[in-house]
Amino acid sequence: MGFADLGLELRGSWIEDELHRLHDQLGRRGLRFKPHAWLSTDWFSPIGVPGIAIPFYLADPRLVRLERRLMLEVEGGRRDEFRRLLRHECGHAIQQAFRLHRRKQWREHFGSSAQDYPDSYRPNPRSRKFVQHLRLFYAQCHPDEDFAETFAVWLSPRHHWRKAYADWPALNKLEYVDRLMDSLVDVVAPVRSRRQVRSLSGLKLTLGEHYAEREERYKPRAPSRYDNDLRALFSAAKGHGRALTAASLIRGKRAAIRRRVARWTGEHQQVLDQVLSEMILRCSELDLRATGSEQSLLIDFSVLLAARTMAALHAERDWIAV
Repeated sequence: MGFADLGLELRGSWIEDELHRLHDQLGRRGLRFKPHAWLSTDWFSPIGVPGIAIPFYLADPRLVRLERRLMLEVEGGRRDEFRRLLRHECGHAIQQAFRLHRRKQWREHFGSSAQDYPDSYRPNPRSRKFVQHLRLFYAQCHPDEDFAETFAVWLSPRHHWRKAYADWPALNKLEYVDRLMDSLVDVVAPVRSRRQVRSLSGLKLTLGEHYAEREERYKPRAPSRYDNDLRALFSAAKGHGRALTAASLIRGKRAAIRRRVARWTGEHQQVLDQVLSEMILRCSELDLRATGSEQSLLIDFSVLLAARTMAALHAERDWIAV
């Protein structure tokens, strides 16, 4: 089935309610700007268009379940996460609406918007030069993302950002955004395009083709082997032949392990699941057994998965993929 055949609409959905909520937040700040939105395959805000694309699956509970089953998590599936993403994309949209990146002070605080987007980036988790809003320290990957994240924090209701970032150099960016938005109160944006880039109605892609591409995107570049680590954690001794296999233990707690490690690392669950599949296979091939406390083994295995997944991905792509 093609995307155009799904019959999905924002009108009348919970997403429309959230868009009205965003517009109200902007209005309370004195901003006349109200970004338009449409359904597409991913979250994004196009260059030159002051609007927001929202993933199609969020418009239908059945597609949310499909996304979760195939991709293991739903980006924006929780209200709080949806609102964070929406505020972030609104930052991109307002940048395009007012061409903020052309301003000298904007470039002094965030850098050049014309800078090429990297295929990947290496964040510094300890850096206080950037706000922390979305996961994976996303503000650090590009000047546009730095601004969008800073704007999102500034717009967040009941966020006491002056207190939260009091000792951070990032506070200078927040103060600048505060002054910048104050200068835009009641100002009509010069860019008012209502174009909908990659809207569902214009896509000839099928659901199957979409998910095949998504699964390929999150597949690790080259599998690694963890035999020594797994042997250190589980037993290969002949005398433990009747104990529960390590593969069965991990497989039974797979979803819980995956979610836990995703929270620790910020890594996408699809990536973790690929590494889990390899580890389970190796445990089976090595005939490893789970001896001792299952709870302790699961905690130790989760730590191993977190450490080795990040190490393997770091070695392969060196930085976090954008």
